[in-house]
Amino acid sequence: MPSSPSPRPGGRILADALAVHGVDTVFGVPGESYLAVLDGLYAHRDTIRFVVCRQEGGAAFMADAYAKLSGKPGVVMVTRGPGATNASIGVHAAFQDSVPMVVFVGQVGTDFIDREAFQEVDYRRMFGQMAKWVAQIDRADRIPEYVAHAFQVATSGRMGPVVLALPEDMLVAEASVPDARPHSPVHAAPSDAQIEQLRSLMAAAQRPLLMLGGTGWTQQACDDIRAFAEANRLPVSCAFRFQDLFDNRHPNYVGDVGIGINPKLAARVKESDLLIAIGPRLGEMTTSGYTLLSVPRPEQKLVHVHAGIDELGTVYQADLMIASGMPEIAAALRKLRVESAAWAACVGEARAQYEAWQRQPPLYSASAAADSAAQPPALNLWEMVQTLKRVAPADTIITNGAGNFATWAHRFWPYAGLRTQLSTTSGAMGYGLPAAVAAAIAAPERTVVCFAGDGDFLMNGQELATAAQYDAAPIVILFNNGMYGTIRMHQEREYPERVHGTSLANPDFAKYAEAFGGFGAHVARTDEFEPALKAALAFASDKRRPALIELAVDPQAITPNLTLDAIRNAKR
Repeated sequence: MPSSPSPRPGGRILADALAVHGVDTVFGVPGESYLAVLDGLYAHRDTIRFVVCRQEGGAAFMADAYAKLSGKPGVVMVTRGPGATNASIGVHAAFQDSVPMVVFVGQVGTDFIDREAFQEVDYRRMFGQMAKWVAQIDRADRIPEYVAHAFQVATSGRMGPVVLALPEDMLVAEASVPDARPHSPVHAAPSDAQIEQLRSLMAAAQRPLLMLGGTGWTQQACDDIRAFAEANRLPVSCAFRFQDLFDNRHPNYVGDVGIGINPKLAARVKESDLLIAIGPRLGEMTTSGYTLLSVPRPEQKLVHVHAGIDELGTVYQADLMIASGMPEIAAALRKLRVESAAWAACVGEARAQYEAWQRQPPLYSASAAADSAAQPPALNLWEMVQTLKRVAPADTIITNGAGNFATWAHRFWPYAGLRTQLSTTSGAMGYGLPAAVAAAIAAPERTVVCFAGDGDFLMNGQELATAAQYDAAPIVILFNNGMYGTIRMHQEREYPERVHGTSLANPDFAKYAEAFGGFGAHVARTDEFEPALKAALAFASDKRRPALIELAVDPQAITPNLTLDAIRNAKR
């Protein structure tokens, strides 16, 4: 008969459980509510890295980015009350992106529960609509069970965040309990009948379009889907902020379906007679406010493949709905061959439209150009991206938060394949820098570039300190136009010449970066960018510290195609 395990405090049992489930990195901000867990992690300090962040929102974003980059669940630890509320932005972002994350939150002792004790929050109610599962561990001997369940739920089906609350007294209580086994994610797979139905739909199509999105992809799955697209000469698009699922340089790639979509691609989606959507939720951003596909019955024949069975049929009644993990569906499709003569010319036409969309756009509309006061901006942002393409490695990881500045990355940067794009579909500002820090920590051999706006950056600018502390060297390209640009754009469109509440007074961002031991540079003209970029890359590589290039962006250059004046004048 096996001997009983030795007694361990709850904090140590939890730390041991993380090791069992393969955790190698935890992001967090320390708090007195879970000091026992930190003590437990001390015993695993050589194999589990605890990355100390400067704000819990940044820590949660880092865990999200780590999960997207590594394919493993991100783990974040925060203290009770304010720590949990700060972290909630990252939990919401992970939920909307279906990112596996396990969030551990400190909690008041069980003897104080329901008294509105210091920093007490009912986390089941708080996180209930933004997590797959929320629970509280009240007994130390149940920690292995709860943690195993958390990792299982986070990584199976439609993946997402799980929240576990940790009462302080439970973490110091001792228990003799064995560790659980490592979790084993479970995903559905397509049936032979479903693959045959898809074959029939493709055989009857004249204008098919493949759309990729969502999470759960592996490199093998991406390779399998590429083989499927090549063999059947299918045009391939990617959903909003999932552009790295298919090499943008590939001749079958025809663009991204999301905010600022190429109008010709939008028309192609509407006019397709078979849309094969593998992975995306087909939410508001991807469907241009549910206008590319009619609700609930699209005019196109629709095949919708998603990891979560509850997502299928929620908005769109597809002709074929398949609950499947991405590796499972991709493997099944790799050998599927359908006669493609009917649409053989589609790929070349769609690719040509995509390449035309990549050319330098007019920085001013015709109406604005007619204004004698309009002058081309001193800093050409399209040329800036072309320089970045020429100087930075093809597999550079690009991160961004929310704002019009992100358009320059989404539209003009060619994502080279899986795990080269880190962003969030939730529209959360402040994501780009923490994501870049996490990427630079997790993949120090890769070049990491963060696109950030002035308002967006200062949501989590303090995480430059985390980068410096852990020898992480992301490059930040900061678009400074002195305003919350996206909101100002909407304001000019809806309430022209009534600007209020959208202007910003900013610091010297280059000096801000230097204050953390990083590199800082100002760029006001196009010809200044390349030397600044090369200097930033060299500094980051040599010093292993972050670098920041502040771009003096003309406020008029609010989008690649329209100025603020043009937007305002169109409303008159």
